Amino acid sequence: MSVIKSVIDKVKQVDPGQKEFHQAVIEVMETLEPTAERHPEFVKAGIYERIVEPERTVMFRVPWVDSKGEVMVNRGFRVQFNNAIGPFKGGLRFHPSVNLSIIKFLGFEQIFKNSLTSLPMGGGKGGADFDPKGKSDGEIMNFCQSFMRELYRHIGPETDVPAGDIGVGGREIGYMFGYYKKIRNEHTGVLTGKSLEYGGSLIRPEATGYGTVYFAAEMLATRGLDFKNKLVAVSGAGNVAQYAIEKVNEMGGRVISVCDSSATIIDEQGIDNDKCCYLMELKNVRRGRVNEYADKYESVCVEGKNVWDVIREQGIKLDIALPCATQNEIDGENAAALVKNGCMCVAEGANMPSTPDAVKIFQENNVLYGPGKAANAGGVATSGLEMSQNSLKLSWTREEVDNRLLIIMKNIHKSCMDASEAYGKKGDYVMGANIAGFTKIAKAMLAYGVV
Repeated sequence: MSVIKSVIDKVKQVDPGQKEFHQAVIEVMETLEPTAERHPEFVKAGIYERIVEPERTVMFRVPWVDSKGEVMVNRGFRVQFNNAIGPFKGGLRFHPSVNLSIIKFLGFEQIFKNSLTSLPMGGGKGGADFDPKGKSDGEIMNFCQSFMRELYRHIGPETDVPAGDIGVGGREIGYMFGYYKKIRNEHTGVLTGKSLEYGGSLIRPEATGYGTVYFAAEMLATRGLDFKNKLVAVSGAGNVAQYAIEKVNEMGGRVISVCDSSATIIDEQGIDNDKCCYLMELKNVRRGRVNEYADKYESVCVEGKNVWDVIREQGIKLDIALPCATQNEIDGENAAALVKNGCMCVAEGANMPSTPDAVKIFQENNVLYGPGKAANAGGVATSGLEMSQNSLKLSWTREEVDNRLLIIMKNIHKSCMDASEAYGKKGDYVMGANIAGFTKIAKAMLAYGVV
């Protein structure tokens, strides 16, 4: 039995029921088989066994009081997966679906994503099964402060630097940072995604969406193509989707879709900059639902279905897909429909939004496929740039940060291409991203000995 199969079998045995974590481990480890053959020193040092085991897993109770004076209880998590190349780094997700399996899958993916940026950041993830939707600002503050009352013990600017994720934006980061600062009596770069007034970075809100489009542009360029006049489907309606739309518009493409958990909008005329600004105000300020967009702009609104279901059922033609919502949103059936409808490029703005069956279909049909750990690394890359600015006690201009982000995404693309070619599967971005991210970490772990 190969070391890779042995590692996968053990993960399934010791972590039963953690299907998202199993999926992430299998996707990464199966592509690492050639590294085990080429680097027997990794096998001897138990690198493969060690990298799938978190260095530390913290679960804790989060009690808080709602606006009616009733005591509520949620569960909080922080999984510190690997800090071989830098402090643990990864977002906090507040969503009812959050559980240990999801946090571990996200933290495991984060190890390789952070490595690809070339910045000194390890991998981690956290969050809570708390739903911010429908909560007042006071309730959000109460929850965030209670969450930080435990989390503060496990994080620090040189230990673990959380950021935002689904359900955690500028408001939540502000409440958590303010409480951390109060109870620790220090003002340090312990969280990223902060507001500009107290240590945040320009371009950070835009970074994941911009970076996804930058990566897609690099993939298209390998075939002499670009975004100009291309039809683009985007899923989600949050931060990543909004700024992906903005950047696609800038590059000359036409985005025809958005969605949230309630409905999908299809706007064949295109979500131009004015419509995108309305979407941002709707979701970020008024916390509304996308059906209000449909009412204002007389677009198609399909309740209860995601973008990819609607595209499949209605046979909508498109050139490029940017899934920016959540994990496993594109299944095999949807992937086959995308291929049939003309999709030639998929760049993942979300974490693991394509199921294994979907990925296989994309690759078998020669679709340019950029996995999330590469295509959406722009967010954590700019978080890393925020950490650098905090350490230096200065702020870079918008142009400087955006240029650094563009260079990082170009370098990630090159790393994926180089690794895939070096291991005999040129153009396989999945293998390239996994191997490029892994080998850097493995060499650092090897240098430390068994720790």
